Amino acid sequence: MDYIDYIIIALKLIVGLSILNVWLIQPTKPTKWRGGNAQTIVEEFKVYGLSKNFCYVIGFLKVSLALILLASILFDFLNLIGSIGLSILLLGSIIMHIKVKDPLYKSFPAFLFIILNLIIIFFTI
Repeated sequence: MDYIDYIIIALKLIVGLSILNVWLIQPTKPTKWRGGNAQTIVEEFKVYGLSKNFCYVIGFLKVSLALILLASILFDFLNLIGSIGLSILLLGSIIMHIKVKDPLYKSFPAFLFIILNLIIIFFTI
C-alpha cells in the first residue's frame, strides 16, 4: 500500500466514525453545530421545518452510508456509494442551515466532511 492509501483510510475513519458519533452517540446532546437553538437532532429537524419521521429516515441513511464508507476500507467497490451518498446528504445539511439563516460556522462540519469525501472520491476512482 502507498502512503496515500493510508491517508484515504484515515479520512474514511474520520468521516464514518464522526457521522456515527453524531447520530448514534450524541443525538440528544446539545452542540454548537445544531441548527437554530436546537438541543437535539429531532429539535434541529423541527427548526428546519422537517418532520420527526424525516429525521429518522435521514438518520438511517447517514448511519447506513457511514457504515458503507467504513466497509469500503476492505471492499473497494463500496467507495463511491458511501462517499457520494454522504456528500449529497451533507450538502442537504448545509442547505438547511442556510435556509434558517444559521451563522456560517454551523455548516462547517458538513462542509469539512464534504471536502473529505471529495478527496476520498478523487483518490479512489
